[in-house]
Amino acid sequence: MVRLIDLEPHGRARIANLACATFDSTPWVTGPPVAERRLTMISTAGLAHRDDRPFPAGAKDYRAIPADTDPSDILMSHVSVNYDRTGYLMDLNVVFPIERLNEMAAAGEIGSISEAHYSFMGATDPVDLAAATRELAGRLKADKVDAALLVPV
Repeated sequence: MVRLIDLEPHGRARIANLACATFDSTPWVTGPPVAERRLTMISTAGLAHRDDRPFPAGAKDYRAIPADTDPSDILMSHVSVNYDRTGYLMDLNVVFPIERLNEMAAAGEIGSISEAHYSFMGATDPVDLAAATRELAGRLKADKVDAALLVPV
């Protein structure tokens, strides 16, 4: 990823002046032991299954990636010209550690893995993602997910 100081002045000013959302409460629940948790992964790398539609700039939705998807069928459509894809190209697990999660589940280090994992387009204003995140929360609840690995990219 490019350093803020290396951006042209307009881009640097836009990022430096982005508003940070505030919340009226800080929800927190204590879950079961990690070895009993059902875990999902949520990335902001703009990932999608090969057969799904790519993310357009400013996308306000997410893509569900079935947990049994072959890693070679997960593609990135992140639109930022400032995003360095080198790590992703070398090892998907840098931005979407699906193989590590599968290994942890097989070893009993985590209880289970959700039916699907999810990706958003990271270059989108979080305020614009509110509706999609509420919908995703419902899906996670229905899948009995009680922990999420957030993978910001």
